[in-house]
Amino acid sequence: MTSEIDQVIAEAKAKEAVWKKEIEEMRKKSFSTICVHGAYTQEESIRNNNSAVIEPVFSSSAQSLKNSYWLEAAMSYKIPAWGYSRIANPTIAYLELVLSMLESYKQPFSASACCTSSGMAAIKAATEPFLVNLKNKDNQKMNFVSMAQVYGGTFQLFNERYAKERGIEVRWIKDPTNFEEWRSNIDENTRFVYGEMPSNPGLQIFDIKKVAELSHNFEIPLIVDSTIATPVLLRPLEHGADIVIHSLTKSITSSGRVIGGAIISKENIKCKFLTVEQKKDFAGWIKLWPARDSGACLSSEAAAHVIDEIKTLRMRMNQLSKAALEIAAFLEKHEKVEKVNYLGLESNSLHSLAKQYMYLVDSNKNRYGHLLSFTVKGGLEETRKVFDKLKIIFKATDLGRIKSIATIPSISTHQQQGEDARKLASIPDNLIRLCVGAENPQDLINDLDNALKN
Repeated sequence: MTSEIDQVIAEAKAKEAVWKKEIEEMRKKSFSTICVHGAYTQEESIRNNNSAVIEPVFSSSAQSLKNSYWLEAAMSYKIPAWGYSRIANPTIAYLELVLSMLESYKQPFSASACCTSSGMAAIKAATEPFLVNLKNKDNQKMNFVSMAQVYGGTFQLFNERYAKERGIEVRWIKDPTNFEEWRSNIDENTRFVYGEMPSNPGLQIFDIKKVAELSHNFEIPLIVDSTIATPVLLRPLEHGADIVIHSLTKSITSSGRVIGGAIISKENIKCKFLTVEQKKDFAGWIKLWPARDSGACLSSEAAAHVIDEIKTLRMRMNQLSKAALEIAAFLEKHEKVEKVNYLGLESNSLHSLAKQYMYLVDSNKNRYGHLLSFTVKGGLEETRKVFDKLKIIFKATDLGRIKSIATIPSISTHQQQGEDARKLASIPDNLIRLCVGAENPQDLINDLDNALKN
C-alpha cells in the first residue's frame, strides 16, 4: 500500500519532470534567448506565478507546506521545495538554472549551480570540501595548486586562511603559461587545481584544456574563476574544467547594486576524494549541505537584480569589449604609459592563446572583455598623480560596472598581500587597473589623456 509520503514524492516528482522537460527545450535555443528566458518559461509563469512575465521576487524567508508529509519530504530533500530561503528559494533557483544553462551552452553534459552571498563565499564553498581529512587515515598530507595571479581576496583566503591558519600547503604557479610548472607541482596529494582566466588585475591566462587533462590524470578537479570573461566570452566547462566560479558582483551584474557569487559544476566532476553522490552534482550537494550549514546564502532580491542583468549580458559584453580594445590601443601608444595589459592587443604575448579561448559564444568573433591594466612611467607617485586626475572614470576598488572604474591594486585590492606576494603575482606599484564601462570610448580616452598629461 502506498504511504502518504510516497504519494507526496510521486506528485512532486511528476511536476518537476514537466518543468525539466521545458528547461531541456530551452537549452536548445540560442545563447541570447537563454539569457532572456532562462528557466522561467511561459508554462512556469502560468503554473506557479499568476502569469507574471518577469521572474517574481520571493522575499519570504520560508514556505508554508500543505501538511506534515509535505513538510517531512521537503526538509529531507526527497522532493523539490524551498521550505526555507537559506537553503532554497524560487527566485534564486531561476538564477541558478540560467547560470548553469549558460555555462553548459551547446554541450552534451548538463551543469548545476549554487549561488552564494558573495564571490568570496563561492570560492570558499567551492574549495573547502576538498581540504578535509579522509576518514580512517592519519597523518594525511595535502596541497592544492593555484596560479599566483589571482584576485587579492582569493590570494588571502589561500595564503592566510588555508596555508597559515590550517597548515595546508598552497603551491603557487608563477608563470601560468608554463605547462611544466603546473606538471611539476601537481602530485598524488594535490586536492584541486585553481586558475583565474583572465586574471585580475594582470590579465594572465593559461591553457585550460592542457591543465584540465593534467588534473584529471591525477583524478582531481580543475576550478576556474571566470568572473571577468562571463559565459559570453568563455565557458571553462566546455574546455575540460570541472567547476566554474563567478563573482556575481562583477561583470555579470553591471549595476553595482548586488553582492553575490556562484558555483557552477558539470555533472560527474573528476575527484578521487569525493563520494559518488558529491561528484555527480557537486554544486547541488554544496547547496543542500555545506552551504546550508555555513549560511552564506544569496537574498532573493539580489538574485532578481542579477537575473534582470543577465538578460542583456551578451550585448553588454560585446560592446564593452570593443570599447576596451579601442582604449587599450590608445594607451599602448601614449608616451607616459610603460606597458598595457590587454589580451586583445596583438602585441600582447598572450594574444594567440587568448584568441583560442575568448570569443563571442554564438560567433567566431574574438572579444577580450572589459578589463585592462597599464603601468605609468615614473613609479607609484606618478601613478597616484594620474589616478587622482581622473574625472569621468570613478576611483574605486570595484569592477564590472556600467560606469568605468579604476584603482591602483598595490594600495587597494592587493595591498594586504604584501610586497613579496605582489611581486609573485606580477603586480607592480605603478599599475592602474581599468574596467571599461559603457560611456563613449572617446570621452574615456580624453579623460585618460588629460590625467596622463603633466
